[in-house]
Amino acid sequence: MSRFTSIDGTPASGDDPFRALPPTAAAHFRLWYLAAVLHVVERLSRNLGSLDAVLEQFEFLRDYLNELAGLGGPDDWFSRIREWEEGVPGHLPLRALRDAMALDDETMTILFAAGLIEEDPRFGFVIECAQPLAPGQHRPTQALLNAWWRGDDDAIPRDRIRRLLRAGLLQVLNPDAPRLQWVFESPAAVWDALRGEMHSTAVPSFRHKPMDELPRLDQLVLTAAARESAGRAAALLRSGVAKAMIVRGPRHNGRRSVASAIAAALGRGVIEVDSGAALTPERVSLVGTLATLARAIPVVQLDLVAGQTAELPAFTGSDAPVAVVAGRHGAVAGDGVASAVTIHVDVAGPEERGRLWQLALSDHDAANAEELGRRFRMTSGNVRAVAAHARTHALLRGSDRIEAADVRTASRALHRDLETLATLLPSFPGWENLSASHDTSDELRNLERRCRHREELQDHVGEALGRQLNCGVRALFAGPSGTGKTMAARILAAELQLDLYRLDLSSVVNKYLGETEKNLHHLFSCAEELDVVLLIDEGDALLTSRTAVSSSNDRYANLETNFLLQRLESFEGIVIVTTNAASRIDSAFQRRMDVVVDFRRPDARERRTIWELHLPREHSVGEQWLAEVAERCDMNGGQIRNAVLYASVIACDQQRTLAATDLAAAVRREYRKSGDVCPLRE
Repeated sequence: MSRFTSIDGTPASGDDPFRALPPTAAAHFRLWYLAAVLHVVERLSRNLGSLDAVLEQFEFLRDYLNELAGLGGPDDWFSRIREWEEGVPGHLPLRALRDAMALDDETMTILFAAGLIEEDPRFGFVIECAQPLAPGQHRPTQALLNAWWRGDDDAIPRDRIRRLLRAGLLQVLNPDAPRLQWVFESPAAVWDALRGEMHSTAVPSFRHKPMDELPRLDQLVLTAAARESAGRAAALLRSGVAKAMIVRGPRHNGRRSVASAIAAALGRGVIEVDSGAALTPERVSLVGTLATLARAIPVVQLDLVAGQTAELPAFTGSDAPVAVVAGRHGAVAGDGVASAVTIHVDVAGPEERGRLWQLALSDHDAANAEELGRRFRMTSGNVRAVAAHARTHALLRGSDRIEAADVRTASRALHRDLETLATLLPSFPGWENLSASHDTSDELRNLERRCRHREELQDHVGEALGRQLNCGVRALFAGPSGTGKTMAARILAAELQLDLYRLDLSSVVNKYLGETEKNLHHLFSCAEELDVVLLIDEGDALLTSRTAVSSSNDRYANLETNFLLQRLESFEGIVIVTTNAASRIDSAFQRRMDVVVDFRRPDARERRTIWELHLPREHSVGEQWLAEVAERCDMNGGQIRNAVLYASVIACDQQRTLAATDLAAAVRREYRKSGDVCPLRE
């Protein structure tokens, strides 16, 4: 079409009407939408012989032509769009997309032609009439786009369509059909973003946050090292020296907040990609395109285990840096993280955690924040989550002050992931309730001191040794069954005012390759984040010695042992391994244990103490009988516990106090169970 007045005879305005358009993404979208309409009308006019024939068949197109005339007519339409763009200083999604992908005018109009029906359903009838070989199809096919955009040199726009497909701007609804019958549409999220609207619900695995909703770096509570690294990373990304950033650290510890704050410092929002989303090249390209349209940084969250590598493809069509959020383990490679800078966001120290508690609690609880920060080594996200629940538990006690017990109870609401792999054991406070040898008791109290000072220990040793230490404490309890190993773990957790979780082997060990390692990694990560004591009971089942490789089973068993060895060494929580077969444990595990406590069978004096600890307050057992049974019967703590329990059942059933005859029967029962002869006299 040549220069024209409006269809209804109204002449176009003499002044440039583009200047009256608002400088918004919606106005820009409308201009390119009209460009696609203009192209379609021209091709229809060529096919039907005249514009009048087109308007006679599709009357609604008259309104679009009037709108074009009101904007000065179709002449030099693309040049005038660019002139209008020069007067808009802010972010225009379409301009950013065109510049980032170097899209020409024809490619842009193909993109909008595929979405004509999204804005005006009447175009469905136009498209259906234009492609008689696809009856009932209201969206353009490859054959129709080829016909509408075939150039004077008989070239078809196959390469342009392919570029739009790779960038995620178009998608094929029937990929199994022959190529000429492919039907195209623009994904809903992309079409909204072209208009300047971002709706996170359009793509469930993506979440968009505009810049004004993001935190600033100076608002985050970080360690000094993390704050310095984040500031330097922002400067490198702004200058273009770095093209990506990898933020490492435990989960729920502000990794995404750091990435978001850096994005805000660069004047951008973020598009978060859930860790469960498949990072196929197509989805990565879609994220890159949406990030360009929304002026945002893609933030990809990865959950890797030791020895695992994630390949991240390049974000085609993105004009922004890329952020990857990952744990301390695993590797990230690929074109998507080329020239990346790494930021480590470790668990905050006691002082920083105190500030986190102070921010999470009200003014009248602020005095207790410093103590809570020292006592609980939680990640920043868990501090915020626990603080809200802890207040409720304090109010249930009738107090306005949040105590350590309230925090422990409230934190259990976050233990759901942990409880799928481990079992909570009840606490049992008081070392006086454990009868053990003098050496064993000293080692247990030394272990308690080691746990209490695990964060500050690095500052009290030499520099070379301090660099080798982390906040983890690994202890091995070795000794025969029934000598009090599990009881000691329960008392230790109670003295530290921490929860104790016992590893459930049946839920961790998996026959499929790599699944056991993933379960163990998840278990250790949860224990670190929630600051609980982890008990690996009968640990020789997992920490077994490596063997010569004579079969694939041996090879995979050794791989699991090697993984557990590395994960235990890097573990930053408190873990206790118990075993009654220390010789079966790989020597590499024993060397890496910070504390090894040997439990032996109790002697006569210790057995007497155990009997007294287990007997009820009201009983009729004589001192002489207790002394005799402790001297003559070589029983361990577990057997004594079972004997007292059995005797108590007899006394309870007969509604009387426990007597020596009940205990004697219970002792003989224990000897029968073990196949030995009871030394007690009848």
